[in-house]
Amino acid sequence: MKRRFRSKNNNLFPLTIEELKKLLDKQYAHSSDLSFTVYEHEEQQIAVFYIQFSVDDIKLQNFLLETLLETKEKLTNRLALKRIPLSDGREYDDFEIILDYLIQGHVFIYFESENNILGYSIPNKIIRNLETTETESLVLGPKVAFTESLTTNINIIRYGLKSKDLVMEKHVIGRRDPREVRLIYIRSIANDTDINTFRQRIKALDVDFIDDTSVLTQYLEDNSTTVFPQFLITELPDRLIYNLSRGKIGVLSENSPNAIIAPSTFFSFFESTEDIYMRWNSASFIRILRFISFFISTLLTPIYVAAVTFHYEIVPTPVLITLGESRAAVPFPPIFEALFLELMIELLREAGARLPTKVGQTIGIVGGVVIGTAAVDAGITSNVLVIIVALSALASFTTPNYIMGTTARLIRFPMIVCAGLLGLIGIVFCTSYLLIHLIKLTSLGRPYFSPVYPFQWRDFNKSLFRSKPDTQQKRFLSYQPKDKYRFSILKKGFKRDIDE
Repeated sequence: MKRRFRSKNNNLFPLTIEELKKLLDKQYAHSSDLSFTVYEHEEQQIAVFYIQFSVDDIKLQNFLLETLLETKEKLTNRLALKRIPLSDGREYDDFEIILDYLIQGHVFIYFESENNILGYSIPNKIIRNLETTETESLVLGPKVAFTESLTTNINIIRYGLKSKDLVMEKHVIGRRDPREVRLIYIRSIANDTDINTFRQRIKALDVDFIDDTSVLTQYLEDNSTTVFPQFLITELPDRLIYNLSRGKIGVLSENSPNAIIAPSTFFSFFESTEDIYMRWNSASFIRILRFISFFISTLLTPIYVAAVTFHYEIVPTPVLITLGESRAAVPFPPIFEALFLELMIELLREAGARLPTKVGQTIGIVGGVVIGTAAVDAGITSNVLVIIVALSALASFTTPNYIMGTTARLIRFPMIVCAGLLGLIGIVFCTSYLLIHLIKLTSLGRPYFSPVYPFQWRDFNKSLFRSKPDTQQKRFLSYQPKDKYRFSILKKGFKRDIDE
């Protein structure tokens, strides 16, 4: 993607205050929130302009205007920079840059006949209190979540990760809505190639607006057409900090309560932040349960459709008799029966998510019971399939990442269609296609299906199980960190009794 550069010089200074006001009025002809005030001071005219409600009025009055008007000598840019007790003042000479910063909460001061204009950043930021996360519920560990304020989020990261090697690069994305983003990494751990790749993708991005980091990921991902997310999105600061310590890279954006983590593998989306705080054996059991639930969510209903449609012989005789009795009054083939129930489940899930919390929960539970019972009584579906579809829906909720859970729900439908048309051969075909697709995917240039392909036993063991803390000597080699060791095996120390 090409990046647009300005080739002309937009320096208009020096000019009169009347000319400056005409330029601003032309730019903001239909906006009533531009404040342009001219002050008389020591036989000198001073123009102060800003966008109302976007600047901090207290700082504007107490630190800027009061200091200027109390000065008993003729003011210049150099003298004002010394007198005004704000640290981020600087001179500007490009009118286009002035317009860009004006909407970001800058106040500009122009002393007539100066060659530059003085600007201060005093934005009136809307900051909400720290709250718990709603999409990544936890029992153990810190509960605080990111907010829409980039300053607050940076302070949270700095508070949780006190490392001199922590780097937060500043970038600005968006032509019409410039938005600050921070590229975050630990320079002594993160791979330089990954850092440069991420940095180049951000700099090459040329768009008008970026609404949220979830939208930003779709611009930065290696493959934007796949249903599988290649970057991890989280609301939890401790999850970002944990991944930074493993050699990954994070991105925070203004006006977004989510952080991006890259590179990420397929197995990263089944790791919960809570795994860090649980005992290793319990965390390993739950992590394996999540993988099994993912396969149940995607394959259980298709296997039922294939078995009932084509492969009666693989079903035990007692179970086959039960299936025959439950389907005796159903006039539809299993594929339509399964698709109907799956669509009903998705409708209930979407309705429950859009309605108010308490009403949505009631609709989801009562609606599922009522529709399932009515469908069986009306002979539209069998009671066995109702149980199978409900189990598949329940299994999809165990995925700790919402986007990956949505992916599991989505790929279930083509699986059902292939199972209804080709039986188990169709399931094998779809599964093989998904495996090939996962092997081809990359995340920031790293293999997405690592450590299965390319296979690395040590990393595979860490992905599938939660290792004991004192055995996690090496970081994931799949990410090729600079510092491969978390601690020295010779210096970790050994437990001993006090009498020894």
